[in-house]
Amino acid sequence: MKLNISRNSGTDFKLIFCLFIVGFVWGTTYLGIRVSVETIPPWIVVSIRQTIASIVLLSVLIYKRQLTWIGWDNFKIQLIPSLLMIVIANGFTTIAEQTLPSSLTAILSSMSPMVIFIGSIMMGLQKPSFKGFLGLIIGFLGVAFIFRDGLEAILDPNYGIGILFLSIAILAWSAGVIYSKIKIQRTDVIALNLFYQFLISAVIQIILAFIFSNNVNVNDWSARSILATIYLAFFGSVLTFFCYHYALKRITTIQISILSYINTIIAIFCGWLFLGEIITLEIILATVMIIFGVFIINYKNKN
Repeated sequence: MKLNISRNSGTDFKLIFCLFIVGFVWGTTYLGIRVSVETIPPWIVVSIRQTIASIVLLSVLIYKRQLTWIGWDNFKIQLIPSLLMIVIANGFTTIAEQTLPSSLTAILSSMSPMVIFIGSIMMGLQKPSFKGFLGLIIGFLGVAFIFRDGLEAILDPNYGIGILFLSIAILAWSAGVIYSKIKIQRTDVIALNLFYQFLISAVIQIILAFIFSNNVNVNDWSARSILATIYLAFFGSVLTFFCYHYALKRITTIQISILSYINTIIAIFCGWLFLGEIITLEIILATVMIIFGVFIINYKNKN
């Protein structure tokens, strides 16, 4: 498998680190979101998450004396991924996990590489190829194989609203990834761009929290839900979004979207570690299928 992780003559270890963080930490966010919405309304969760993320990045920018106005043209560019990837995708996924099991959320979210692959072809970012489609299908089937006993839940009317919100979230995330790949070219101002993205989303989500969160009693919030929300802010937002945008400018949208399969595997181990779920032979076989799908997509013949 040939993945472009070289910078000049050396290996881009920063890129490798960023890919690891995205693959690992975002895999834990399914658990984090599920725990946070146990006692905290979803729009409040995301508004707290993005507000904390904004404050953290603001502090970093002030400390480094890098805080500046990015100009209206760049602000408009940052507005789109903020709305698509944070307000809609992140917000709607959080709402969906009120009714959807985290495992089902993970498998449905793993469809985003297929949407991104098709969208990238339509936008001219990716050439259509049989092995590309084959790899994505094999990877998705591997994820489906893990949760095959729970796939009937998709047909459960009780999950209908959650699936609708999650479907919109997947489409919004995919569109945001493709837009970022096309429009956001500079990587030396990632922290500054992310600050404005988080600030925009925080303001919007706070407004939505006031509109849709009725009779809120902070005393009902559990300590674990609060800790999960803080974890989502520092690690699920600040750290991983920075790493994601850094990697997005160095590898293709398809290569980085494949990390959603890795996220699902991480989600399985989180379930085993924190919820006592059993890792079976079927899960191991499914993991092999996922890795094989990733290999097919990224393999390039040197001849």
